[in-house]
Amino acid sequence: MNHVALDLRPSFPNPVDEVSARLVGLGVVVQAAVFLAFRSTFGLALLAYGFAARVYGGPRFSPLGLFVTKAVRPRLRVIAPKFVAGPPKRFAQAIGLVFSASALAATLAGYQTLAVVLIAGLLVAASLEAFAGLCLGCVAFRQLMRIGVIPATVCEACNDITAHLAARSRTLAS
Repeated sequence: MNHVALDLRPSFPNPVDEVSARLVGLGVVVQAAVFLAFRSTFGLALLAYGFAARVYGGPRFSPLGLFVTKAVRPRLRVIAPKFVAGPPKRFAQAIGLVFSASALAATLAGYQTLAVVLIAGLLVAASLEAFAGLCLGCVAFRQLMRIGVIPATVCEACNDITAHLAARSRTLAS
């Protein structure tokens, strides 16, 4: 009998395909817009879960991440991948988690206006990622590296994406 073990350890891809990241951003735009239109607590919970899943394990446990990486991105082969460092993208997902989980908590506590403001901010950030390729979380990450809040070891890993690409191509060739 052949058993397949499910790896539940936290991990995040490094490097990240920028096209996939932008497509996930587009999915977040849609989810945020749906919340703003219908004020669905369930939809907001799904949005927060998606961010938590992506922070924990990249696309492995995120329905949106899986949809993008397994169904949408393979159909867009004509668009060449553009690899970017993973840690800033994970940081951006963590910020999305803070906004969406805070909005969910605000909604559950009866502070609907606060939830709307938080999700509107998230909608703006996700729109910039999806439509302009500008990741505000990544910008904040770089600023935190610049002032020394994020350790130099993380900075070195982010700045030397060549090593990650070489390792990835060796893995794919195996």
